[in-house]
Amino acid sequence: MLKLLTDKHVVIAMLVAPALGVFAWFAVGQLAGEQPHKAQSGREYPLLEQSNCRYESGACDLRNEDMVIQLSIGEGTEVFLIGHASHELDRVLLAMGPPDSDMVPREMQSSGGRKEWHIRLDAMPEQGERIRLVATAGGVAYYAEASTQFLQAQ
Repeated sequence: MLKLLTDKHVVIAMLVAPALGVFAWFAVGQLAGEQPHKAQSGREYPLLEQSNCRYESGACDLRNEDMVIQLSIGEGTEVFLIGHASHELDRVLLAMGPPDSDMVPREMQSSGGRKEWHIRLDAMPEQGERIRLVATAGGVAYYAEASTQFLQAQ
């Protein structure tokens, strides 16, 4: 065994093989992997719930490449859910309730341009409830489902 480790060809192979494996993994990803493309009108794209939605952070980021919608609670005498979008949106529908129920969506209102949206909540959501959101921009629909855990910090 010791004689095997002193052979320069074996030592070089042990050093080069991991580097070639990592290089091949990246090369296959670049050649065969899905490439980002511009959103096409008439199509639907998911917004992924980011990690800050799953704990009491006070904000929830929903993301798909460069489209980001951040949900947070509004300050004041009434409870508002506010959505800040990275791009101008045409319409935003939001439903909140238990995960296995048929939630009735309500339309969010634009406030100060088409990048900021709000909706008045009747009450703070219960533990375990979910948010379902659909936003449209230029004929493209973005949809998401997220935890309401981020609102529990309030």
